[in-house]
Amino acid sequence: VYVENGQLRPFSAVIETPRGPNTVAIRNIGQLEFPFAAEVFANDVETPSPECIEASMIIQGGALRTFPFDPRVDSIQVLLKTDGRPLNARIELLQ
Repeated sequence: VYVENGQLRPFSAVIETPRGPNTVAIRNIGQLEFPFAAEVFANDVETPSPECIEASMIIQGGALRTFPFDPRVDSIQVLLKTDGRPLNARIELLQ
């Protein structure tokens, strides 16, 4: 995912997850001075919820954060945003 201005155009996605244990990994592949906030929520997600927006955490450039969830989860929401700086991230579904 690359976004020129992560505040003006935050990235949000709903990812379908197959049955079985799953983990979503979010890696900030930007430099240290380009942190972004991220959060992952599971189950019946169609748009970013207020809870997701409020619960986001900072992921510094070069850092990795994983979000495990239950095998019964059908879909998750991922929200990535910045303070206006470029957003450059890799999102992986690990099984």
